[in-house]
Amino acid sequence: MAELGCYSPSFKKPCDVLRMRRNRARSEVPERSTSSPSVSVPGVRPFSPGPLLNAPGRSRGGVKRRNPFANIENTYNSPKKRAFSHTDGEKAAVAPVLDGKLKERPNAGASLREELLNTDRRKQHERTTVSLSEDDCLFEEESSTPVLKSPEAVCPAAPAEVCVEFPADWSLKTRVLFTSPQSFSWAEHLKAQEEAQGLSSHCRAQFTSTPANIPDPRGCVELRCGFQQCLQFWQHPSMPWLSLFPRIGAERKFSGKCVPWALDTTLQQSLMSDWSVSLTSLYSLLKARLCPYFYLCSYQFTVLFRAAGLSGSKGITALLSPTTRGLREAMRVEGIEFSLPLLEERRKSKDLTESVPQTDSEEPASSAVLSEHSENEEDDDEDDDDDDGGFSWLKEMGVQDKIKKPDAISIKLRKEHREVCLDHRPESVVLVEGSNTFTLLNFLINCKSLVAAAGSQAGLPPTLLAPTAFRGATLHTLKARAVNVKTRVRTGYQDVCSLEVTGPIMPHTLHALTQLLRPAQRGEFSVGLYTHEPTAVLNVPISPSSEPETQPECVVQDLGRCGLQQSSVQQLAAPSILGKCALRQLHMRDYSYSWKT
Repeated sequence: MAELGCYSPSFKKPCDVLRMRRNRARSEVPERSTSSPSVSVPGVRPFSPGPLLNAPGRSRGGVKRRNPFANIENTYNSPKKRAFSHTDGEKAAVAPVLDGKLKERPNAGASLREELLNTDRRKQHERTTVSLSEDDCLFEEESSTPVLKSPEAVCPAAPAEVCVEFPADWSLKTRVLFTSPQSFSWAEHLKAQEEAQGLSSHCRAQFTSTPANIPDPRGCVELRCGFQQCLQFWQHPSMPWLSLFPRIGAERKFSGKCVPWALDTTLQQSLMSDWSVSLTSLYSLLKARLCPYFYLCSYQFTVLFRAAGLSGSKGITALLSPTTRGLREAMRVEGIEFSLPLLEERRKSKDLTESVPQTDSEEPASSAVLSEHSENEEDDDEDDDDDDGGFSWLKEMGVQDKIKKPDAISIKLRKEHREVCLDHRPESVVLVEGSNTFTLLNFLINCKSLVAAAGSQAGLPPTLLAPTAFRGATLHTLKARAVNVKTRVRTGYQDVCSLEVTGPIMPHTLHALTQLLRPAQRGEFSVGLYTHEPTAVLNVPISPSSEPETQPECVVQDLGRCGLQQSSVQQLAAPSILGKCALRQLHMRDYSYSWKT
């Protein structure tokens, strides 16, 4: 057997043989390059390092030469290295196949090796012609090397959308926590003159514009007086030793407290008489557009009265939540026309889903809707049978006297099982509009179940909350506290300044506070909102009417004497977009808002 040039007793794979030949060719390069420097060797970069620093004919103290290969192309992840590694990977993948073929056909080993060597020489020659032209710039200055840019850097950056306002949130908050990198020290230790100025401005509905840029918030009198003005609200009744908000689920908070009216009927009647006068005064102010809105908080439900024009409405509106079947039935008896917005919205969406032609991807959803519809029809059929006295089959069997038939009350309750299931749920929210709100007012004044007959809240009238003064109201101030804390981050601890405000926080208060913090915190702050959950559904949108929509400018002009800033009125006049949800987080970055519900 004629020995090949690459044959050895221990058989090597073709890829190993090729690698050995390349290494041998590279080791012979210096001899060839010294004999003929002008001739370029394929696959070898030109290199001329110059004399060594310690050469015999060189003087001491020379400057060390820069490494000519200190280029991006010599890095591990350079495009050329990736190309070489890709080619080696292809060879490594082909090697097992060639090895199998060599074992099956021993005589064909030489031809396969020659074919592989020719292919490798051809690819290496094509790659070298390109690489030598690129390697000419190895000894040029680094400034001539182009800088690679990412696609994001090459493409022009689109301008970020700036949101200068957040949607109105009609739910009541029990606690608001502001956090910011900037200190809130300006919000504490107010001077007596600043507190007096804030109280006077609130009572007279006078608003002072805050500077757009505040370098020293602690020394800004307008900012500190405006902060004191934002914390004021009006409440009736007022018991200094009792916190009358929230009222739903507050039995444990009232237990053990002094409640002298619990067993005194005369005192209860006196409290209810004063409360009725205050409620009537509030409605009169609302109708005259001197009060934008107010809340009625009882131990069972909450009512929100809004003036005409707010939340996209045409007239006065009232929202009750949560309600029960008994309360809704009593309202129908009194002639109060109302609607259930969430149920109507669900019914409309269901009708729309049934009217849309079904596709293959929508078959599961449509089948579920149809099954639910069929179940409802079956329930209706059963109710119809009950109405028609569908027990005739008992007479045919002769057992009509042995089986007790359901009475009329049981049949009625079974027919209204859907309505009963809504009790104390967000879907039970009731909307009253127009002149029916006055009927609702009289109903609430004369409703015996409005006040608890037993328990820790027995005999105590509901709490009335409003942003403006009314008869019998008491001026209260929200509690504010500034604290500096440290939070853990990846690199260690970071100083975070916080401002906590507690109490019944109404929509206009939240908006006014954010307007103050905008320049004081230099457009960088976050807000954690703690919602009184039964009031979250008060953000339900009102269905638009056929009348032309009132412009926000006209609403601001009509409510110009309601006691709120124009920016707050403009925000509250916009239609609600939160549905039955409430704002949970609010962030401002670079004077732009973002929020989560």
